[in-house]
Amino acid sequence: MDQVAERLGTGARFARRLIEERRIRYVKVGRHVRIPESAVRDYLAAHTVEPVRLRRAGLRRAA
Repeated sequence: MDQVAERLGTGARFARRLIEERRIRYVKVGRHVRIPESAVRDYLAAHTVEPVRLRRAGLRRAA
């Protein structure tokens, strides 16, 4: 959990919440929970918001 939380930039509590709400893939081995690195990459890619580039209207070139 600590490694996943570090990769996400959050606390371990958030990583546990992702698992509890089934918002991220995980594997259960006995009583241990493992999150594949590919699942973390997929989660980050799906929740990444790209910036919007705005044009400045007042900076037009004179013709």
